[in-house]
Amino acid sequence: MEISQKLKIALDETRMEVLGVQILIGFQFRSVFQNSFDTLPVWSRYLDGIATLLMVCTLGLLLLPGPYHRIVEEGNSSGRFHALVGGIASWALAPFALSIGLAVGITCERVWGLFGGLYAGATAGMMAGFLWYGLGGLKRSEGNRERAMSKNDLEKVEDPGLHQKIDAMLTEARIILPGAQALLGFQLAIVLTEAFEKLEPAVKSLHGVALLLVCLSVLLLMSPAAYHRIVYAGQDSAQFHKVGSWLVTLSTVPLALGLAADVFVVATKIWPSTSVPVMTAVLSLIFLVICWHFVPLVARAMKKPALRTNNSVPA
Repeated sequence: MEISQKLKIALDETRMEVLGVQILIGFQFRSVFQNSFDTLPVWSRYLDGIATLLMVCTLGLLLLPGPYHRIVEEGNSSGRFHALVGGIASWALAPFALSIGLAVGITCERVWGLFGGLYAGATAGMMAGFLWYGLGGLKRSEGNRERAMSKNDLEKVEDPGLHQKIDAMLTEARIILPGAQALLGFQLAIVLTEAFEKLEPAVKSLHGVALLLVCLSVLLLMSPAAYHRIVYAGQDSAQFHKVGSWLVTLSTVPLALGLAADVFVVATKIWPSTSVPVMTAVLSLIFLVICWHFVPLVARAMKKPALRTNNSVPA
């Protein structure tokens, strides 16, 4: 199988994980503005905050392949990028499993009491760990040949052609879009809650800024489709691939800022002090910037000297 075909499957699998995360991260953000949230025990509210941060961590990891592919690989298919996508998808499931266990435990505590919630949360977390890691580990020996073949492809780089490059760019936009949509839906909905009315004016204004930033991100992500229809009538174009890649990459900048800002807004409902919300928002922003911008830019800078060395002609 060609690397570009394997890469498409890996991106589709990542997209499936993002679709699962978007539902839960939307619930996590909205739950703190429900009327009964303030009646939860302190430890439940704090655990809910930890689960939210784990969701943000999961989302940050799952969206990394898009900017990396645009910035580092420039739309080409490589064995190393395919391995990176697979590794990130695997790493992201760990905080996702923990956050699911915490979220299920907090919810079921309201239904079955403390011990029922602990049992349900632990069961959900362990079941996620078994299905996502343990089941594959038990059958790992069956895929020795296929993993060896993939390892041999690490140094391969393919130009999949303009059509497949455009298809990959649009797929990566569809991977990022659900997370942005879920966040925008939360932002639009909570302004109608009583809990939002009780926030400080400065926090409300910050939420408004975050809403505009995420809205901008959604608009940027949807722009390639409109641009493609209007300018090129759906035909393949190298210039469209370039413009679309820039739009998809730029969309992660306001998304990171808006997501970090709303982490602060949500954290003010969980922790009474201002220092903890500020710290969580700053750490979230740093993590997202590292995943979506710092890592790809550093990898691109390291790649160029290597290419110059490999392409040098001996005297």
